[in-house]
Amino acid sequence: MEVDRLREAYDEVLAEVDAGGFGPPPAGQLSAEQIVAHLAANDELMTEATEAVLAGSPFAYYDLETIHRPQVDALVAECGGLDELATLLRATSQKLCALTERLGPVAQTPVEAHLREGFDLIVDEPLPWARTLDLHARVHLPKHLAQLRMLRAG
Repeated sequence: MEVDRLREAYDEVLAEVDAGGFGPPPAGQLSAEQIVAHLAANDELMTEATEAVLAGSPFAYYDLETIHRPQVDALVAECGGLDELATLLRATSQKLCALTERLGPVAQTPVEAHLREGFDLIVDEPLPWARTLDLHARVHLPKHLAQLRMLRAG
C-alpha cells in the first residue's frame, strides 16, 4: 500500500472541507457534516481492521455508508460543527495512515471485505488489506471529495 497516495487523498478532502461554503444537500444525499462524520467513522473501522491485521487476528471490514446514518447523525451532533468534524477526521486519518505505514508484508493479509460505492464498485469477498486501503484512497475518498465539491457548486 502506498501510504503517500492515502495521505494525498485525505489532504484533498480536508482542503475542500477547510474551504467551506457548502450548501444544503439534495434530497436523500449527505450534508458536508455527514460526509466528514462518515469518513471519520469509516476511518475508525479501517483502523480496527488494520490493527487486527498487524496483530495477526482475523477481521471483516464492512463499509457501512448505507446503513449507519443514525451513527453519522449522532457523531455530527456530538461534534457540533464542521470545524470539529474536520479536526476529528484529521486525527482519525493520521492514525490510519500511521498504522498503514507499519503494515509491510502483512498488508497482503486477506481480510473479508464488504464494500459498495454505488454501481461503480461492489466487493463481497476477501481482499488483501492493502487492496482495500488502495480502494479507499482511489475510489472512496475521491467519491466523497466530489460530493463535497457538488455541495459548494449547488
